[in-house]
Amino acid sequence: MKRSKNLKTAKLKSSSVKNAATSKNVAIVYRLHTEQAVAMASDLTQWLNEKGHMVFTAPEQKLIPGTKPLRTSAETAKMDLVIVLGGDGTYLRAVRMIENRSLPVLGFNMGSLGFLTAHTADEVFNLVDLALKDQLLLQKRSVIRALVTKKGKTAIEFPALNDVVIERGSHSHLISTTIFMDKQRVSAIKADGLIISTPTGSTAYNLAAGGPILHPQVKAFVVTPVAAHSLTSRPLIFPDDQKISFKLDTPDVKALLIVDGQKVAELSHEDELEIRKCDYEHLMLREPKHNFFNLLREKLKFGGRN
Repeated sequence: MKRSKNLKTAKLKSSSVKNAATSKNVAIVYRLHTEQAVAMASDLTQWLNEKGHMVFTAPEQKLIPGTKPLRTSAETAKMDLVIVLGGDGTYLRAVRMIENRSLPVLGFNMGSLGFLTAHTADEVFNLVDLALKDQLLLQKRSVIRALVTKKGKTAIEFPALNDVVIERGSHSHLISTTIFMDKQRVSAIKADGLIISTPTGSTAYNLAAGGPILHPQVKAFVVTPVAAHSLTSRPLIFPDDQKISFKLDTPDVKALLIVDGQKVAELSHEDELEIRKCDYEHLMLREPKHNFFNLLREKLKFGGRN
């Protein structure tokens, strides 16, 4: 099997795993309230159990027969493989579950678009078998570290695989936000909001707001205004080895902070949002012949004629 410059053969690292015949710990994250996903989770569990693997049900889900509940962070750290059965929202729920760990994740689309869950339901058993034999491709994806400081003290910190969004929410006024790269003032942008996206998330909200598509291996973040007040406010691409920070300019205006689609905080004039690249990477498993541009054409009709 050929290796590409940016894709390497996946090696599911675990001190207790020596070969494909060894029992592995597998967590299943399925799309909630979806009959197809629940049925597949049950069938996959039975198949894995027959092969001698330990299977775990992710938190916030009904326990799959034949599995153990995944309750603690320490238990999650022992997983050799995380399987996602659902759409991109389910995949991002799996990312939140594994927190700041580089655990291999294999996604199957049982939702709508399925850009993160790129594989079909028909491929489940074949690709899971290849994953357990360490024969899939591994893509290392950069992750955002979003840190909010209030009056100079760290308040909250979150990782984001897709994006971090500052938005006005239900407020009627636009929000004015100043952007800094390290200590350099970049610009003040008045808009409905700002999207700070990883290359992985560039095909999500960022693209819908008019931002550029970044190849997953690009070492950059993109900041895209949402409905900017000025025509000169355009998306900005920053190197991901720099600190980018954001401050609201108006004392009486507040904004929502949304991380990978989840509201996590409210920002005020006294707060500072700091964006850096995490010191760990997300491990995404793909089938051996995966091609990013084929995925663009399939999911987004990229390059097609109107």
